[in-house]
Amino acid sequence: MAKKQKVKAVATPARARKILDVLEKTHPDARIFLNFENPFQLLVVTILAAQCTDEKVNQVAPGLFERYPDPARLAAATSEEVEAIIRPLGTFRRKAQSVQACARAIVEEHGGRVPADVDELTKIRGIGRKTANLVLGAAFGGKAIAVDTHVFRVTNRLGLADSRYPDKVEQQLCRIIPEERRTRATLVLGTHGRRICTARKPACDGCPVSKLCDFYSEARSA
Repeated sequence: MAKKQKVKAVATPARARKILDVLEKTHPDARIFLNFENPFQLLVVTILAAQCTDEKVNQVAPGLFERYPDPARLAAATSEEVEAIIRPLGTFRRKAQSVQACARAIVEEHGGRVPADVDELTKIRGIGRKTANLVLGAAFGGKAIAVDTHVFRVTNRLGLADSRYPDKVEQQLCRIIPEERRTRATLVLGTHGRRICTARKPACDGCPVSKLCDFYSEARSA
């Protein structure tokens, strides 16, 4: 007799609220794990964090900001100077090009100030919706969901989203998470992905939302 296929739970606002309420209690210290002091620094460290650990970026970035504390000075630096500082991060030439292109755009197109607008931010080279939403929420106090690798993985596993594309996941989450919770949801879901719902060995048996999780349910019934 064929095994009955388990039907996935529907991603509803009520279900999202229930999951987020539990995760809020589990991770009261949820935060961005990259260190920054202003919107410009958050933009730069997010670019530098591509294919690199946050811990390593936090070690290297202070030296970069000490020498180039604002977009104008970073834009005016030679590529060799920037590359020398961020070399430990890997792919340093490409990252140097990206952060300097970003700095130049901020200086030339925005008067040296990081725009507090997702559409304007995404026009800048190297800035996608994830980074733009992260900056809007974390640096400007806006309300946005930033779908990084952790948020993407956790929400697809839980069944709050169902897509291979981050932009689509963002749209799906915005339909079920109220605007006032979106920035905090980004931090809580991301922290859960780092600590419990990890990529290779998720700690499902110790997860506080395992009973609400599609991934866990399917694994148990397999």
